[in-house]
Amino acid sequence: MVPVVLTFQATPTLQPSFIHHYNHTPTITINHHLLPSKTLNPSSLRFSRSLHFHKLSAYYSSSSTSASSSHTDYKKDVDSLYRRISPVGDWSESVVPILNHWIQEGRTVNKVQLQRIIRELRRYKRYKHALEVSEWMSDSMYLRLSLGDMAIRMDLIYKVHGIDQAVNYFNNIPEQKKDVEVYGALLYCYAEERSLEKAEDLMQEIRALGLLMETVSYNVMLNLYCKTGNFEKSKSLIHEMEEKGIKMDKVTYSILLTACSSSCDTKEIDSILQKIESDPELVLDWNIYITAAHTYIKVGCIDKASEMLEKSEGFILKCNKKNTGFDFLLTQYTNLGNKAEVWRVWELYKSIEKINNSGYIRMLPSLLKFDDVKGAEDVFRDWESSQLTYDFRIPNFLIGYYCRKGLMEKAEVLLDRAKNNGKPQPQTWYYFATGYVGCGQLPKAVEAMKRAISECRRGWKLPSTDILIACLEYIKNNCDVEEVKGFIRSLVAKEIISTDTEKEMLNYSGISKEDHDSKTSTEGDLIVLGEVCKT
Repeated sequence: MVPVVLTFQATPTLQPSFIHHYNHTPTITINHHLLPSKTLNPSSLRFSRSLHFHKLSAYYSSSSTSASSSHTDYKKDVDSLYRRISPVGDWSESVVPILNHWIQEGRTVNKVQLQRIIRELRRYKRYKHALEVSEWMSDSMYLRLSLGDMAIRMDLIYKVHGIDQAVNYFNNIPEQKKDVEVYGALLYCYAEERSLEKAEDLMQEIRALGLLMETVSYNVMLNLYCKTGNFEKSKSLIHEMEEKGIKMDKVTYSILLTACSSSCDTKEIDSILQKIESDPELVLDWNIYITAAHTYIKVGCIDKASEMLEKSEGFILKCNKKNTGFDFLLTQYTNLGNKAEVWRVWELYKSIEKINNSGYIRMLPSLLKFDDVKGAEDVFRDWESSQLTYDFRIPNFLIGYYCRKGLMEKAEVLLDRAKNNGKPQPQTWYYFATGYVGCGQLPKAVEAMKRAISECRRGWKLPSTDILIACLEYIKNNCDVEEVKGFIRSLVAKEIISTDTEKEMLNYSGISKEDHDSKTSTEGDLIVLGEVCKT
């Protein structure tokens, strides 16, 4: 196989110096910046996990969430348990009372139904609620967890509580119950953390135990090697798969396609596609061609990318469930810079499928990327009249756009309207802070940032530190020292900044660490402090 090469670009350094210590996670999903792209610059596109890495996590749900062949469409049951849980969009609100009330009404629920609810919640990235259902399933209903259930719970614990608690859960599983699926779930967690050494050690432990590894474990490691630039190791892993007769599947090929995109070697991409299409055991689908299109876009082969999207659309139209395929098709035509095709696909989508929130979540940022705000507003009005569950991420797209463009009055009007139906997210207040900073309304920016900090979950990753710096600068210059310390404490209490960053911020603000430590950060520091200090 021709070796693949990935290039990674460093994130530009921000000032002041404490920004080096900021707890920032690099973006690795499809870029949806809401600014029009005039030209295609393949070197600026980042490695994306969204086209294939979601399939890796899907491995850990397939065995336990499809346990029954007799499928009951619980989502269409007007009074189903899932329909009671589904509208709870606020991550901080527990779904356990809903589960308990269901039982108190004398209703029943079986393990397969709960597994399906967990699957749906994971599908919509509602990991905290999925974990609550998983824990309720065993702790309240006393249902025995299968190995697949344990693997899924570990994945959910990692997503909600972090790697340390996931490892602790793994260690508490009896050794005789740890099969390759359970080990694989921990391997996936390490891969998500990019903990290469720990992942390699675990992989070696799996080999030493004589557990029969399947393609999924190799895919996890292969993806990790590609993400971390260990291309020689990825070639060795492919060689090991070939020696052991482990078949490459669609995920393997997707990883290889994505990995070779930065080499600009179209012959290698063509070669991988030829292997895919000539593999008699591989069932082709829309997803593999979406990945191929994304790869061609990144190397600047627009015509070949368009050809791949046409093939993908043909497979999508043959599917029973077309929504996800159309969602990805919208994104790739946006990445291609083809607004006309985005609209054509949207109209086709509407004509043959009921569009869910996920479709609007793809379409709105796509239009705003083209600066088509009128089209976006029309689509938003369609969504408002659709009677779908109110997902605040959808008005957030327009709010964010208005704030970036300095259209603060329009943003405020939309926020007032949206608050009648849902609860603003921390991101909403961050957008307002961004807009107010841009318009020179620093007192309002500080209040919006405080609101974002107060309502975010612990460990929230700010999209950019520039606005945080602007707010700190304003507080330092216009407020008393207690106000500055309170602001920094709130960041520490919510684990938004590291201890190193805290020290840098204190030094920057002219406050000694000893003076600051005289009051420990507590939940009380998370309260929004009313009116900001006056200039």
